[in-house]
Amino acid sequence: MTPKVWFITGASRGFGREWAIAALERGDSVAATARDVSTLDDLATKYGDRMLPLTLDVTDRDADFAAVTAAHERFGRLDVVVNNAGYGHFGMVEELTEAEVRDQLETNLFGALWVTQAALPFLREQGSGHILQVSSIGGISAFPLVGAYHASKWALEGLSQSLAQEVTPFGIHVTLIEPGGFSTDWAGPSARHSDLHPAYAEIHEQVQEARTARVGTPGDPTASAAAVLKVVDAENPPLRIFFGAAPLGIAEQDYESRLATWREWQPVSVEAQG
Repeated sequence: MTPKVWFITGASRGFGREWAIAALERGDSVAATARDVSTLDDLATKYGDRMLPLTLDVTDRDADFAAVTAAHERFGRLDVVVNNAGYGHFGMVEELTEAEVRDQLETNLFGALWVTQAALPFLREQGSGHILQVSSIGGISAFPLVGAYHASKWALEGLSQSLAQEVTPFGIHVTLIEPGGFSTDWAGPSARHSDLHPAYAEIHEQVQEARTARVGTPGDPTASAAAVLKVVDAENPPLRIFFGAAPLGIAEQDYESRLATWREWQPVSVEAQG
């Protein structure tokens, strides 16, 4: 197989780092971004010219375009663009500040959008490419306490489904990766939290207990690397794929409930048409 060139945001830890290592280990080249580029020093030392570390805050649109251009200039092409940079914000909807919601969207949604826009001219010109958008089971379902996060991922899902249809004529694939619970620091050091509203104190405890039960044993980000390689190597990659065992059951329950409600209220829906 011809070696691929990857562009990966948020490569300092978690999925981004593990996927970068997997790509480099099999002989691919990787442009890897991080806010603190020193976190990539070990990879740059080990893999030499096939590894290009780039300092990047994905909320900076101009910097996104510059980073993607630098990667293309270094390697001459881009085959896999991974929008992985992101974080989780924890807060009940009433607890959220304007700044907190805007920051969540700036990183998880707009960061992915800017990198995608920066990469598309190169992918169109070469007539190929694969954009991986790291979404979440939280991109198709929703739970209490993470409304801002859901807003960012649901938006990314809709944007990417439209994108997939727009770029198919250019030979470009789009895949939404929707992980369940994994042992990353998404809910740890990378997470941000709103100030607690006293009225929600008891609900916070209940939600945390429910989340622990729902997630169960978190997945291993290292193990996900083999799965992502199968996705990028597929002749006809999926628009959506879950990572982990739990998301399918969550999705089935959620969508069955939606369909039942829509069917129950269909007479009223028809009535509304006039």
